Amino acid sequence: MISREDLEGLTPAELHDRAIDLAKARHDIKWLWRLMRSIPAAEASIGDIDDAEMDVASTVSAIHGYMRADEGELAEALRPMYIDYLLEHL
Repeated sequence: MISREDLEGLTPAELHDRAIDLAKARHDIKWLWRLMRSIPAAEASIGDIDDAEMDVASTVSAIHGYMRADEGELAEALRPMYIDYLLEHL
């Protein structure tokens, strides 16, 4: 069984890929949607205020955020979400 410490040692990109792959395998649309809804807050936490609002007008921005949710500071901000999901379902 994988531990929190094992997951903490992974890069944000590795965590992202493992969490996304697991959600796809489980057909977990609910979690993927929760991830997308979390991206604006994660962007705000790293100072990317322009993309931080989640409404109809910013849906395209959220999708763009989803596409880069495995990179840089955004991936680091989403790290706890990836780890919690992996621990819950592995």
